[in-house]
Amino acid sequence: MKLALFGLPAKHSLSPVMHRAALATSGIDGEYTAREVDLDGFFAGIDELRSNRLDGANITMPYKRTAVEAIDELDESAQRVGAVNTIALQGESVVGHNTDVDGVVSSFAEAALPESGPVVVLGSGGAAAAALAALRGRRQYIVARNQARAQQIVTRVGAQSRVVAWGDPVPAGVIVNATSLGMRGESLPEEIISVATGLLDMPYRNVPTPAVELLQRRGLPVADGLDMLVGQAVASFEIWTGRSVSAAVFRAAAEQELLKRARRATRTRG
Repeated sequence: MKLALFGLPAKHSLSPVMHRAALATSGIDGEYTAREVDLDGFFAGIDELRSNRLDGANITMPYKRTAVEAIDELDESAQRVGAVNTIALQGESVVGHNTDVDGVVSSFAEAALPESGPVVVLGSGGAAAAALAALRGRRQYIVARNQARAQQIVTRVGAQSRVVAWGDPVPAGVIVNATSLGMRGESLPEEIISVATGLLDMPYRNVPTPAVELLQRRGLPVADGLDMLVGQAVASFEIWTGRSVSAAVFRAAAEQELLKRARRATRTRG
């Protein structure tokens, strides 16, 4: 089985180590490679799938939206989110999926985040749209600097969400951070984090983000970006192979790779 990730950049991704571990656990002879490609290379990759030279692929930035127009069909999640992160050949059609939605659902379940009450989503990009789609039926608020773009994704997803300007008060609820805040050690705004009843913090790095650390100290349920990454990977692998592999397999591979990277960084600094 031949699998790939298309993006620019892509070499930093944890997807290869996770999916290679899942292939080995399943007893499937295969490979998963990260490819840094320009737009022509991205379309060439789709052609590989059409011609059965590739069995499946993940898509990361900047091609998640491009894929919507480049492939034949979209499943419901990809239609609602307006972005694709997983493609597979089904019959003669290249079908796009958005397993980030699955990642949000599984993160909430694994962390035992509150099943009711408001959800406050930060951001107005594809990750925010995936959160709105995953949590439809909940009372939702989407906090964004670009309110017009936030309203566009609310309309596309079909969610009953209220758009709130960045800096305005928000109600107490589960915070879903779908921005990059925290990747470099930044804190979420105090007016938001102070009313949190739980947190899904999508950025991931070698150490917990300040928001994750703060809520853990308060004894509140927390999921991080690795939970999200593992959840979407489990769903992608099942789409390609029809096999369900424990999230623990993906997580162990990802954590081991993060540890290796941290050790390399320490040696480099030393």
